[in-house]
Amino acid sequence: MSSRRLARMAQAIRESVSSAILSELKDPRVQDVTVVGVDVSGDLRSALVRVTVRGDAKSQSLTLHGLRSARGFLQSRIGDRLKTRYTPVLEFALDDEARQHLEAAQLLKEIEQERILTVDTSEESMDSD
Repeated sequence: MSSRRLARMAQAIRESVSSAILSELKDPRVQDVTVVGVDVSGDLRSALVRVTVRGDAKSQSLTLHGLRSARGFLQSRIGDRLKTRYTPVLEFALDDEARQHLEAAQLLKEIEQERILTVDTSEESMDSD
């Protein structure tokens, strides 16, 4: 199967799952979820949905459990949208890469703030001399 078709399918699945989570899913465990990507198998029978969840490890675990419980519902939404022979079986996983990017950005922001404070402090000491 062409990589272009797989990419289109992955994008369509990502949009369907995101939309269903946002507007149709009523599970209180599923909150603050962002679907960051979907990896589709070559035969289109399975798809790994990569998500990020704001919060601590407990809320992330609860959210993943809620998503796994809603798998059938989400697969039915994908089946309604996609006209394929098979509806992919969904698996959910936390995307650590996005979390790592956020942590790195936060560290860079803190370093920049410390640098600004250091420059301001040194300028004040020069002015008082």
